[in-house]
Amino acid sequence: MTTEAYLNHPTFGLLYRVCVLENGQELFSTLYAQRLFFVVTVGNQGIQFDPVSRADARLLLEGRLRSLRRFGQSEEFQKVQKTYQQTFQ
Repeated sequence: MTTEAYLNHPTFGLLYRVCVLENGQELFSTLYAQRLFFVVTVGNQGIQFDPVSRADARLLLEGRLRSLRRFGQSEEFQKVQKTYQQTFQ
C-alpha cells in the first residue's frame, strides 16, 4: 500500500505530500524542485494552501517527529524520519 498523495496547486502545479501534520494539516512541497512548501488544510471552505519557508517546513517536520516519539508511534516515526532526512539533509 502506498501513502503517496498529490495535489494540484493552481499556480505552482503538482505538489506531493511530505507528511501529515497534526490538527488535520499536511505538509506539501513542489514535486520537482522541493523548494516551495505549503501547509494544506482541508476544511468546510475547501482546500487552503498556506506557503511556508523551507526553515518553517523543517521545524514543522521536527515537531511532528517529537510528537510521534512522545506518543510511542515508532513505525510512523521511522517513516517521517526517513522523509526528513531525504528532504532536509
